[in-house]
Amino acid sequence: MGVFNFFTTDIAIDLGTANTLIMHEGEVVVDQPSIVAVDRMSGEVIAVGKEAQQMHEKTHEKYKTIRPLRDGVIADFKVAEEMIREMIKMIKKKNRVFANNYRMVICIPSGITEVEKRAVRDSAEVAGAKEVYLIAEPMAAAIGIGLNVKEPTGHMIVDIGGGTTEIAVIALSGIVTDQSIRIAGDEFNDDILDYMRKQHNMLIGERSAERIKIEVGAALPDLDFPPEDIEIRGKDLMTGIPKTISVSYREVSHALNKSITKIEDAILKALENTPPELSADIYERGIHLTGGGASLRGLDIRLAEKTKLPIHVAEDPLKAVVRGTGIALKNLDEFKYLMS
Repeated sequence: MGVFNFFTTDIAIDLGTANTLIMHEGEVVVDQPSIVAVDRMSGEVIAVGKEAQQMHEKTHEKYKTIRPLRDGVIADFKVAEEMIREMIKMIKKKNRVFANNYRMVICIPSGITEVEKRAVRDSAEVAGAKEVYLIAEPMAAAIGIGLNVKEPTGHMIVDIGGGTTEIAVIALSGIVTDQSIRIAGDEFNDDILDYMRKQHNMLIGERSAERIKIEVGAALPDLDFPPEDIEIRGKDLMTGIPKTISVSYREVSHALNKSITKIEDAILKALENTPPELSADIYERGIHLTGGGASLRGLDIRLAEKTKLPIHVAEDPLKAVVRGTGIALKNLDEFKYLMS
């Protein structure tokens, strides 16, 4: 067994709709957008991750960019496989002592089907993995923020990613109740695109919408420490001429209101389905927010007002899931029963 481990590389992957993070030897070594640029004619991969992101919405007829994951699951099997393969090469560049046998743990949304699970497993195996284990995102997030998932105490996790928001109550090493909704970071971007089109007669791209969300995104129209307005360039829908406007966090909070309300409703539904003894634990311990969406300004305050429960935003919430996946991989014998 020791000889086998010597020639095996352990990789933990948070295969996300918006970003893919890879942990190797206890360190996040890859943090890249989940996007690939390919040649339209040959299908050859031209760029992956940040380099492909720079090309997104700027390509000509020879190239196209593809996001192989949609709503937390693989939408394009071949491109997903190429993306995983290329991102593994990024680890090799950083670490010359790297075995060709990969043992992977990949986190997946809790609500995906067996067919979708098979697609993730197959993509990893074709990319070179000899052993593949899958772990539910809420469970990985709970482990990643240091919760003891084995104890007979209820913990509620709300993981807001790029494609899905995962809501789960965890106790005794299992998910007691869960909600998985396809309202998350991508939907926030779409809300901002729609708002800019309707309110300002302005067409902007996905990258600009993402920038607005990160720099002035908010869940509340009144913040104690508001961000400054930002200048955004786009195309005037009436004239077709490029123009610049100023965008405030209040506008963004208005744009995102409907989607955030859907997340609130899903949390309330999960709480409604939680057994009473576990509800008592959650009342005492509160709700833990993870994922990139947890960084949205004022979201914790808004959820606290809606649920009347304490809300805890994880430290570095974007990496909570991959950290938990890495811990589960490092202690595989201890956590193997949590995986599929």
